[in-house]
Formats: sequence, structure tokens, C-alpha cells
Amino acid sequence: MADNPSTGSGRSPSELQFETLVSLCKRRGFVFPGSEIYGGIGGFWDYGPLGVEMKNNIKRAWWQAMVQERDDVVGIDAAVIMNARVWEASGHVETFSDPMVDCRSCKHRFRADHLDGDVCPECGAVGQFTEARQFNLMFKTFVGPVEDEASVVYLRPETAQAMFVNFENVVTSMRRKLPFGIAQIGRSFRNEITPGNFIFRDREFEQMEMEYFCRPEEAGRWLEHWLRERLAWFKRIGVRPENLRARAHKPEELSHYSSHTYDIEYNFAAMGWSELEGIANRTDFDLKAHAQHSGKSLTYFDEETNEHIVPYVVEPAVGVDRAFLVLLYDAYREEEVRGEKRVFLQLHPQIAPIKVAVLPLSRNEKLVPLAQAVHAKLRPHFMTQYDDAQSIGRRYRRQDEIGTPLCVTIDFESLEDKAVTIRERDSMDQTRVAIEELVPALREKLGEL
Repeated sequence: MADNPSTGSGRSPSELQFETLVSLCKRRGFVFPGSEIYGGIGGFWDYGPLGVEMKNNIKRAWWQAMVQERDDVVGIDAAVIMNARVWEASGHVETFSDPMVDCRSCKHRFRADHLDGDVCPECGAVGQFTEARQFNLMFKTFVGPVEDEASVVYLRPETAQAMFVNFENVVTSMRRKLPFGIAQIGRSFRNEITPGNFIFRDREFEQMEMEYFCRPEEAGRWLEHWLRERLAWFKRIGVRPENLRARAHKPEELSHYSSHTYDIEYNFAAMGWSELEGIANRTDFDLKAHAQHSGKSLTYFDEETNEHIVPYVVEPAVGVDRAFLVLLYDAYREEEVRGEKRVFLQLHPQIAPIKVAVLPLSRNEKLVPLAQAVHAKLRPHFMTQYDDAQSIGRRYRRQDEIGTPLCVTIDFESLEDKAVTIRERDSMDQTRVAIEELVPALREKLGEL
């Protein structure tokens, strides 16, 4: 059952191309192209059995860090479709757009600010682009039986606005005092002109956002605080520090609502340093805008100073799908074992879709009942997978490739000594453990990885 030690340094994410990751994701059930049997649809992806587990793990880890472990943040889950006036007040109807050009030769469309020159990246034509025009990124639909201007609504392009319009509800119902935050995880939709780079830029995606309300004079301090917290979180869940950096926006890059913004960027070999998460000082723009358009007062009454103030807002915002991509990309490893390539995902146990795999040495009728009993024993405690197809070596490789931290092997000795072998993904070390002590032993090992 033993693996031979590695005989190579392995390939790191610094050399990884998206095509390799896309292939792995489809082959192993992480991510599938949306509507694939009908030719697909650009910018939409389906998460498979392993992908949905990993995605849920990311969301749980974020919620634990941002809400559960803090006493100054609460959560909401707001509707995707809101009153259209929300998006007028926020500025999205007027300003949420990108410059678009068409190639007259091949008819493909591109974001003008993503083009490096006058050559079409699709067909190579020179000087064939139309004049740039602004394209609003919000998906428009209608509420009710009549499709007219009065019934126009939008699929939300961000979750943030729901937290602003619910500011008073949260303050009143939860008796919040400054500073405090409102967090939300939810789907958003943007009609991107050129989605791409796998799940990096989608048209339907999930966001994890938190609006942290504070006194105006404290916003700068909280911006720095949340930048440190968010960088530390990515490192805790397994992203290597050398692949992360913080970059302050230049004045010309700032959104209309922001006074200061940081991007946490990740270093992809395929496209260099790219945005992973934004942390912005949104000032009091949003609360004032909604107060003006709704006619409702959105202020906070400070009992100590006996004054009404409009809080400033610091917003850490990250896409679940983009975090998913970074964690997979950063975890990918290749190395040589006994002259063969071993691919494994060095995922943090908190993020790995399967924590423990149960592998009987063979399908021998004497081993199967015990192996199934062990599997039943573990299922209430861990997300597990039972695998008895092909040789034990091939099954180890399959589990390595999906990032399973631990494998439990039941062999013929197990029938006699009531013990099993725990095999670790990264080191491939093996340990013999009594079945009655298996659950705590696995918990301890998962905590050490």
C-alpha cells in the first residue's frame, strides 16, 4: 500500500495554465460548462458534486470569519430583484457600464479598455474596430404580466445595495451600535461584454460582501484593519503568501463612491497579478443617496453625543467563484513518484470537498462489510467518499487529484486487529489506527494539516 517518496520538485502554480485546471475540473466533477449539451452559454458555469462541496466550504469559512467569530457583524439574505429605484439611486442605471467596440471584420465584441492595440484578437484584422460606446452591464427584466417601462426591474449586479437599504431595519431590530457590519452571501449578475479566463469573470456569480458602518473619522483606520484581516484569511485557508499582494487604487481608478480602495491581487501565471478582492472606503455616498431618493432618514443616532450622523462604510467584497479559482490554482501540484506523474491538490482541509476517503483494499467479500461499516461510522462526522474501483494505487491518485487530505484503507489485517491505515495526501505517510479510535485520530490529523 505504501507510496514511494517523491523524486522531483514538482510543478507549482507559477507554471499552471488554465486549460490544465479546466480539464481537471470537468473530469473530476468540480465545474462543468453551463448548458453544455446545447453548446454552452458564455459566462455561465455549473458546479458539479465536488465543486458544490468546495464552494459551500468557502462560504462557510468566510461566514465563520466575518460573522460567527465576531460580535460586531450580523448577516442578511436579501432578494435578488429589488425596486428599480434602488439602482437609480446607487448610480448603476446611469454609470454601471463598460466601453464596447465591435470588429467590423469578424463581428466579435470586446471591451475597449481590454484591447492592447488596433488589432482584433479574434481574427487579426487591423483598424476595423467601431467607435467605443457605453454598454450597461445590468440584466433587465420585467415584473408582472405587462412588459412596459413601469414594470422594468434588474437582476442585481452586486449584493451591497440590499445592505444599505436595510440599514435602518438592522439597527432597529438588532440594536446595533457603531461600528458594526452587515454581511451577505448571494448571487449577482453582470452582462459582461467579454467573460473569460474560466470562472474568473462570469455573468452569473456569487459574492461575499460586508458593509462595515463606522464614524467618518474612523473609516481610514477600519479600511486598513479590514485589509489586514482579509489578507490573513486567505493565508489561513491555504493561499501561499508570496502569491498575494495589496494594491492601492490610483485616483483615476476609484469608483465614484470611493475615497480609497485596495485590491487584494493574486499572481496567476496565465494572466499575471489580477484582482481577487476589493476593500473600499465607500464614504457616506450610499446611505445619503438612498435617503435622498427614498425620502427616508438613514442616519445613526449617537446617544452619547446626542447627534444624528451618516456613517461611512468600509466594504470588503470578494467573489465566491474567483476565490474558488484561486484556491484550486494555488493548490495544484505535480510531482514524480516511481517514475509516474502524481497530480494533487494541496487544499486546506477546511476547503477540501472530501475530507476522508474510505478505500477497501479490494472488493473481496470478506473486506466489504467492514469497509462499509467504517464508512457509515465516518459519514456523520466528515464529508466522505467510498471508492473500491481499480487498484489501491489508482484510487490514491484519484483522491490526491481532488484534494482529499486523508484516505482510510481497510485490508485483510483489519479483520484480525480491528485497525485501519490512514494515508496522508501531502506526505503520503501511513499510520495504523484502531477503528474505535478512528474518528478522533482523523480529527487530530485534519487539524494538523
